[in-house]
Amino acid sequence: MRVDLFDFELPPESIALRPASPRESARLLVVRPGAEPPLVDATVADLPSWLRAGDALVFNDTRVIPAELHGVRIREEARAGVAFNLIERVDASHWRAFARPGKRLKAGDRVLFGATGSACQLGEAWASVTAKDDDGVVDLAFDLAGPDLDAAIRALGSMPLPPYISARRKADDADTRDYQTIYAREEGAVAAPTAGLHFTPALMDRLAALGVERHFVTLHVGAGTFLPVKVDDTADHKMHFESGTLGADTAAALNAVRARGGRIVAVGTTSLRILESACDEAGRLAPWSGATDIFITPGRRVRSVDALMTNFHLPRSTLFMLVSAFSGLDRMRAAYAHAVATGYRFYSYGDASLLFPDPT
Repeated sequence: MRVDLFDFELPPESIALRPASPRESARLLVVRPGAEPPLVDATVADLPSWLRAGDALVFNDTRVIPAELHGVRIREEARAGVAFNLIERVDASHWRAFARPGKRLKAGDRVLFGATGSACQLGEAWASVTAKDDDGVVDLAFDLAGPDLDAAIRALGSMPLPPYISARRKADDADTRDYQTIYAREEGAVAAPTAGLHFTPALMDRLAALGVERHFVTLHVGAGTFLPVKVDDTADHKMHFESGTLGADTAAALNAVRARGGRIVAVGTTSLRILESACDEAGRLAPWSGATDIFITPGRRVRSVDALMTNFHLPRSTLFMLVSAFSGLDRMRAAYAHAVATGYRFYSYGDASLLFPDPT
């Protein structure tokens, strides 16, 4: 399909720089293809009224690491400040990362993060640039590895806010709390599963009292999730890989939900992507673990879930293509036009939508 079909105009003022407070006060646009009215304005606090006993919510319990690192590039006597957003771990000591400004770097450069001194001292880490791509992505080989490198990143890094936020303000202490779901557990993501940011303990309690089950999968979100597609045709786009796990007990429990007439509701596109990676043609789930580069575009039927809660996504992004595959491209273009016109807040800290599938 032509990528320009997934483009739309979004005013800069529609991009949220801070989350709603409390989290569940965010707006919720309910999209119901084939129903009247097809679009309903609500709030996240109203979510229980759109679910029923026996339904199951599926959350992604990945935990965001402080993947934004600021350092000094050292090349002989020359020094220059440079920032990195870690995007993909290659092995125990190697990461791929976006560099800002990337023009200052070349293979062979040394980078010091933290205080001056040797790589083994507390409060610092050294890395070498081993490769650089044309799009500003570099390979970093750290002098530390494994748990020692993990500890250094935790000590030296900050929350990796998406570029549409970080370009307008710096991360601060509030983001340490705001850019993490309340149920985050499995460390490894470099971006948050943002639909889950709307949930509070009080909302979880109300859903449980209604009889809605909660289940957890893990998909470590990569920064590539949010990038616009730069090719002209979706067939030419190379999808990024993300690693994750769907446990045997969870797969069996979700299959049982559907067997007794309940609905599976994915909280976030990351939850949906791992469920789609783990299901068969009939939508039946099996235990799964590994890396997925699944690319869901219109024409591909989503089999594993019956509804999707997700935030509002970037134009020309794989995530807008995914929601268009689920609820229909024309319906989602209309829903996004309505959201812009009525003041919904977009992207990671923005409002949410609850999508039901296109019956066709």
